[in-house]
Amino acid sequence: MSQESRGIALVTGASSGIGAATARALAAEGFHVVAAARRMDRLEALAAGNPNIEAHALDVTSQESVAALAQYLAGKPLSLVVSNAGGAFDSATVLTSDPGIWEKTYQVNVIGSLRVIQSLTPIMQAHGKGHIVLLTSTAGHGAYENGGSYTTAKSAEVVLAQTLRLELNGQNIRITEVAPGMVKTEEFSSVRFGGDAERAEKVYAGVDAPLTAEDVAETIRWATTLPSHVNIDSLIVRPVAQASNYKIHRKQ
Repeated sequence: MSQESRGIALVTGASSGIGAATARALAAEGFHVVAAARRMDRLEALAAGNPNIEAHALDVTSQESVAALAQYLAGKPLSLVVSNAGGAFDSATVLTSDPGIWEKTYQVNVIGSLRVIQSLTPIMQAHGKGHIVLLTSTAGHGAYENGGSYTTAKSAEVVLAQTLRLELNGQNIRITEVAPGMVKTEEFSSVRFGGDAERAEKVYAGVDAPLTAEDVAETIRWATTLPSHVNIDSLIVRPVAQASNYKIHRKQ
């Protein structure tokens, strides 16, 4: 299918991990990808040599930044929005956690997605079709200890996707939630543990083949290139070694 028929795909949080892998996968599929994030140096490296990817600065916690992106895309054939920007920022118990971290987690994951959806959906509505993908997590489908800030935020994103699907019913805009389980990327666990590489590595210790960013990007590519009348409501994607958030097989 030609780039013209695929249209423009926006990927937030595209400077690393799942976002960067998704940008590459969609570009290979014929989308013109607007890869958006705060770290322009990484985005420019991602776009280098790939005419189907362009870098655009975006901070989803800033309404002004999101509005500037919406202004840039206004009138263009935006057909896909992948709301991927997010993260976990602590591993504290509910009783010992910092409310400021909860606020940051909610702002980045939930309110950030809300800003992007509110600002960019009207562009797709003007074209009469579109697709919104929200990257949630299996954390949004089951609680676990020491993850309250993240599980709460991701649960809210799951319900955001469900609510949006109901409210946009009849408008030819697809809503897909993709909920990855254990994905080994270069930054997620490191950020969660404040840069403690040893703690971050223990998350994956003994796990045979955790998911990669490219694995998750492939599920997004598949869901977004199905015929336009087919909507994948929700995809939970885990490695075989992970039966649930708390049941993980680890080699001795």
